[in-house]
Amino acid sequence: MCPVESLKALIDQVISDRTLITATLSQLRSKGEVAYNKVVIKPVELKGKLHYQFAYYIGPKVEHRNIPAEEAAEEMTLLLRDTFRQGLICTIEADYQVLISKKYKVSILTKSPTKKETPDLAHNRRKRYVLEDGKPVPFLVELGIMNSEGKVLAKKYDKFRQINRFLEMVEDVLADLPTGRPLTIVDFGCGKSYLTFALYHYLKVREKRELNIVGLDLKVDVIAHCSELAAKLGYDQLRFLVGDIAKYDELEQVDMVVTLHACDTATDAALEKAVRWGASVILSVPCCQHELFAQVENEVLNPLLSHGILKERFSALATDAIRAKLLDLLGYRSQLLEFIDLEHTPKNILIRAVRSAGGDNAAKWREYTAFRDFLGAKPYLERACADLLPTEA
Repeated sequence: MCPVESLKALIDQVISDRTLITATLSQLRSKGEVAYNKVVIKPVELKGKLHYQFAYYIGPKVEHRNIPAEEAAEEMTLLLRDTFRQGLICTIEADYQVLISKKYKVSILTKSPTKKETPDLAHNRRKRYVLEDGKPVPFLVELGIMNSEGKVLAKKYDKFRQINRFLEMVEDVLADLPTGRPLTIVDFGCGKSYLTFALYHYLKVREKRELNIVGLDLKVDVIAHCSELAAKLGYDQLRFLVGDIAKYDELEQVDMVVTLHACDTATDAALEKAVRWGASVILSVPCCQHELFAQVENEVLNPLLSHGILKERFSALATDAIRAKLLDLLGYRSQLLEFIDLEHTPKNILIRAVRSAGGDNAAKWREYTAFRDFLGAKPYLERACADLLPTEA
């Protein structure tokens, strides 16, 4: 995500989450362009609805505009884009220092929150997180996200929010997981395993479920470190193994499959495993979708496909659309959700699929094949699951 997009995402986030306490925009881009030299923004409640008061400072005078919450993010973004070069955005979780150069290069610095008290507004409540700031969570302390008192470190707040976002998605599908027996979960390409540990903590410690979680990755040193940490935390129903997704065959049935940033068709290999296991829930954040990039060809789309960067982005979106539709055909109800905030990574789409009773597969197949053929695609996941898919009878 480019810096300008990161700034817009930050403003959209603090407005939609209703965590903004105050924002101060200053340092005019061009003197004499506007009458005011500073704008201060804060939430206010008017007639039972949340607004944001924009105070425009004109010398010793101040003019106020109360803008509805749904319009405030756009106004704030325009002011920073066109009028000011500096902004201090104070929220419940953190302070964000925004600096914009003369050439519109944007820098966003995250600092510890300085505002200790929130405005007394019914709508301006602290966002409820699954894991709360101020309450020590052992795995977050060990991973350096919290200190021993439970305070989230300012530089790790984005990671803290990412973990909570993931757990919110798990919480939404908790009712779709089997009950009355231990859950079996596999995390393909687990890496440093922030989310694997979070999943264990949520399901085992919070929800008191019996578990068997396996984290799989190719990096020997990473797996060794994760295994040591699991032992230190006493997470005795969590194992880490070195292995390749396509070759992993230890289990016959799995209830949930997680795959985050598995490169290119490794994501498809994990999805195939999940489908053949009959997993109740699949959570997948794809990465590096190269397969379709090399295949896609369509004269109508030449104005788009002739530009490498546009073709790459289009191919990534189209690949995930194909995966979601194939999962629908394979007995799942799929959703594409935004997952990772701000500057973490441009790969910010998560596919969440839950087993369902199905529907009109003939109509779904016609829709899918029309899209596939229009693009000239030969998807790995379709080939891998050919024996499970309907035909064009």
